[in-house]
Amino acid sequence: MDLHREENPMFFNDYLTYLDVIRGRSQRTVTEYYHDASLFLRWLYARQNGLPADEIENVRLLDVTVELVKTVTVSVLYDYIRYLRDTRGNTPRSVSRRMSAVRSLFRYLTKNQGLLQTDPCQNLELPSVKKALPKFMTLNESQRMLETVEEQDTPDGLRDYCIITLFLNCGFRLSELVGMNIGDVDFFNRQVRVLGKGNKERIVYLNDACLAAISEYLESRTNPPEEPRALFLSRMNRRISKRRVQQIVENALQAAGLGGRGLSTHKLRHTAATLMYQHAHVDTLTLRDILGHQSIATTEIYTHLSSEQRQDAIDSNPLAGERRKSKK
Repeated sequence: MDLHREENPMFFNDYLTYLDVIRGRSQRTVTEYYHDASLFLRWLYARQNGLPADEIENVRLLDVTVELVKTVTVSVLYDYIRYLRDTRGNTPRSVSRRMSAVRSLFRYLTKNQGLLQTDPCQNLELPSVKKALPKFMTLNESQRMLETVEEQDTPDGLRDYCIITLFLNCGFRLSELVGMNIGDVDFFNRQVRVLGKGNKERIVYLNDACLAAISEYLESRTNPPEEPRALFLSRMNRRISKRRVQQIVENALQAAGLGGRGLSTHKLRHTAATLMYQHAHVDTLTLRDILGHQSIATTEIYTHLSSEQRQDAIDSNPLAGERRKSKK
């Protein structure tokens, strides 16, 4: 995790340490917050010193002082949002993501360190983000994808089938699946221990399809692995990479005639959640626990209904059979 600590002011390094040690954020999250917050600090210095936009990346973070940060107001933050939108071409979603890091930094400097008397982000409003329905596959398309991979009766084929089975049945994140170890799988209790976002562990139960796929794949592993703890291995007998799993999914989608639709490993997660909600009638609270969401609001994107279900809902109205009685 390269955070260039020797090039950062002390207050910024303290903040990054807080995210890592106290908040327990993953390395990826800390790195993303570092990049987003450091961009703001560089922009702030450039704005204060009248530097052009194309020189922002060259600003030394060590030159950003607490005194400069104390000058930030809501108006300054709106200027920064305008810079992100107009100069960098960021979408409202990207702006919201970048400002999350800025909000987090100011909250830390105000509440945890006491370096600021008031938090300028307290009354900050952000551009509204359009909420789009998640892309997902239908039940028939999911079955077709599995059938396509099932035809590959080789160790790699069994591995690929197992990977896609877990994605479609349990809705794992890519990082969760890649990080699974054999010891995480409990065949007796039919469950697997998962390390999710923010290094938070959760237990996900496994159905018959998942247990059978894992068992068949493990039985096919004959060569001694270099990483014996890893559940999924590459051809080099090392823990499989995220990119390789993405390629496996992309190839399977192409073979099933589902390519070119913007589907991905994360869309398989959407598909699993949608199938559980639409066909198994799983409630959103249970879905939240299965998927490892912090907020129920995140899970509620899966409560969208198919056009067929909406039609069935209207047709099931007890007044659907009523007709106007003709006058005599």
